[in-house]
Amino acid sequence: MTQPPESEFQRRSGEVNDLLCVLNLLTWDARTQMPPGGEQTRAQQLATVSALARARALDPAFEQAAQEARGDPAQAVAAAQALEAVQAMRRVPEALTRELALLKSGAQAAWAQARAQSDFAAFAPMLTRMVQLNRELAEALGYGDHPYDALLNLYEPGLTGAALTPLFARLRTHHVALLRRVQAQPAPRTDFLRRHYPAAEQRGLCLSAAQTFGYDLTRGRLDESAHPFEISFTRQDVRITTRIQENFLSGALFGTLHETGHALYEQGVSPDLTRTVLASDLLGLYAVGGSSYGTHESQSRLWENRIGRSQAYWALHYPALQARFPEQLGDVSAAEFHRAVNEVRPSLIRVEADELTYDLHIMLRVELERDLIGGQLEVAGLPEAWNARMKADLGLDVPDDRRGVLQDIHWSSGLFGSFPTYTVGNVMASQFYEAAAQALPDLGAQLGRGDYAPLREWLTGQIYRHGRSLVPHDLLVRATGRGLDPEPYLRYLSGKYEDLYGLN
Repeated sequence: MTQPPESEFQRRSGEVNDLLCVLNLLTWDARTQMPPGGEQTRAQQLATVSALARARALDPAFEQAAQEARGDPAQAVAAAQALEAVQAMRRVPEALTRELALLKSGAQAAWAQARAQSDFAAFAPMLTRMVQLNRELAEALGYGDHPYDALLNLYEPGLTGAALTPLFARLRTHHVALLRRVQAQPAPRTDFLRRHYPAAEQRGLCLSAAQTFGYDLTRGRLDESAHPFEISFTRQDVRITTRIQENFLSGALFGTLHETGHALYEQGVSPDLTRTVLASDLLGLYAVGGSSYGTHESQSRLWENRIGRSQAYWALHYPALQARFPEQLGDVSAAEFHRAVNEVRPSLIRVEADELTYDLHIMLRVELERDLIGGQLEVAGLPEAWNARMKADLGLDVPDDRRGVLQDIHWSSGLFGSFPTYTVGNVMASQFYEAAAQALPDLGAQLGRGDYAPLREWLTGQIYRHGRSLVPHDLLVRATGRGLDPEPYLRYLSGKYEDLYGLN
């Protein structure tokens, strides 16, 4: 069948998306393959392509094409989103956009070096400038109650600090009470997770686990990086990375399952949305098919935790893992392994935190970055404030910057306002899972035999295929019947840890 001719709006949208995909490719290469000597010129390349993408989006001809497309029902949603993004982009000075793009690449490289040397002071000047630029960005975008709200809206449209306050209060009360009950019980055996697991074997395990969930390697690949991430250049090329530590099995494995959840989302976007506004974050100058960061995080947490850490998963897959590592796991039962990978133990590292303490890590970061943007905290005081909060929230002393304030890449990437989406994603994940279980009466049996296709297909139909055509709230209501609701998440955590630690 002959395809209808491409409209001017579709043509111009495709060109903008192409440039955003080039930006993603340059970023992926910088984090995985680029030699250290390429840092300065790569920063210039990213800034140049960012400026080109912004110029294409702000071209009056693009806006005119979007205005004309609003009358076409097939293009109306994309056209409306494009016009809204263009209006917001016009409020942000071009010089600010360029400097942010230039700074991000250099700051990421400086962060990686400072983290390796555990030297916050070496990174502080760039972070100080990044905070200042994000304050300027918030002022340009505009906000109501707090400048942090303007940045939140970049990652989770509609989310405000005022909405986070009661949500965090509800979660903190629940999590701390349950944590105290868990800590009163004997800890599970975990010594075997710290045995020697050769990197090559771990890589094979990670790749196999990703494929088991449905990650399509004809449209993806697995690499290593200092911080695990997923990135896409259309649904046809969706890549993930992990971080392998030979003396800690869980880090690479569950990091991979986490990024696989992100990748399933991107690979599941409708082909019809390829190279369109509905697979482009125009304001953020980022090629992405997910509705929001929180929606995206709901999928990484769902696949990593609801599936990958479940009793059903390990009852089925543990024999193969034990066969892969017979010396390391020969004296460990499936039940012991399942309990170990679900151990509750306050830890220094967010990406290695258990489900119960994970949100406490997020709350710490959110409250610190909100104070940085609001001017209540300066960069120079960040390590001290971080260490104090870690002690107060998790009872831990931070031994060095590498395992403290320098552990996350987010601030070096300018992602102020993105951290709340991890907790929002946790909440959404349980809502989506409960809705899937209601729609798929045999879901438990399917997962028990390793048939992940029904769940993946339900999620694709309800979430993935829509790309950015629905805002997070509407997507959540459409799939679950209600807006953001923490109660399914709290029921899940209570049931899981009461069973694991015999609290009933």
